[in-house]
Amino acid sequence: MVAGTGDPGLPQVRESWAAPGQHLPLILEPEVAGLDLIELAARHKEEIRDRMLRYGGVLFRGFSGVTTETFRSLMTELSGEPLQYLERTSPRHEVGNKVYTSTDYPAAQEIFLHNEQSYNTSWPLRIFFHCVVQPAAGGGTPIADSRKIYHRISEATRTKLEERKYRYVRHFGGRLGLSWREAFQTEDRSEVEEYCRLNDISYAWGENDALTTHQIRPVVARHPVTGEVTWFNHLVFFNVQMFDRATVKALMSMGKDQLPNNTYYGDGADIEPEVIEELRAAYLAEKVVVPWREGDVLMLDNMFVAHARESFTPPRQIIVGMTEPRTADL
Repeated sequence: MVAGTGDPGLPQVRESWAAPGQHLPLILEPEVAGLDLIELAARHKEEIRDRMLRYGGVLFRGFSGVTTETFRSLMTELSGEPLQYLERTSPRHEVGNKVYTSTDYPAAQEIFLHNEQSYNTSWPLRIFFHCVVQPAAGGGTPIADSRKIYHRISEATRTKLEERKYRYVRHFGGRLGLSWREAFQTEDRSEVEEYCRLNDISYAWGENDALTTHQIRPVVARHPVTGEVTWFNHLVFFNVQMFDRATVKALMSMGKDQLPNNTYYGDGADIEPEVIEELRAAYLAEKVVVPWREGDVLMLDNMFVAHARESFTPPRQIIVGMTEPRTADL
């Protein structure tokens, strides 16, 4: 049975958590040598998915012979065909058949907690990570329960942001950030414009092939299966105030309209520093880090759990796949 509960366990599998009182993620490890991960997933798909819904994430650890092909097969077995990565905000490259590197940022750069593509009108309900090469040091993927984050935020802040929503502004064509060609995976302006129209994004072309987009999004969402309210947005992640003071000063010297990413209240007003700090603190209070081991596969409910990246000492290779598209009610 699952450690600390009365639930019947999966046969030949030990179920535990990384620390006492910590229920994210649930760790599944084989109790017998040679237990096949794909066969386990096929036989106990519903039980595994139920555990993910309850806890938010499941970590498969210690299964032998896990490869990139195994990883993709596990995604397909438990959650369906992986999705193409569109409306990109970070550099990635495809390692095979809609499986991608997690993020191709320098090793020293940390990535703050966020829910994958919550800024879009369509996002993956599930996200999977696989450790191909274990980091030499650091390099964990911190996670946090977005349901608990929601309840950590003061009622006054939650109410204000739920009423006003938030505006995500991107500028393509400056010295920093992705090009619109990489972000939208096309060379054709008309395809970008059609994508924007279909996804409730306003846009304006500028000089020298520049593009600026605005999208107004809610800060919370209800899970389509459980109906639970979750803090689901990129408001903090893309806000310029998340950088240190020197970096903010350097970025703002380019002009606010040249920032590659920034967030505002839905009406375009600046978000107060104290609000950003309150939200940042709520994420960090729920942060959990389980160090990667080679062969690990982490399955997350993307609406329940935010994820991040620690800085690391190379080598490190984590790959990612996303499944089960969910579309917002506009």
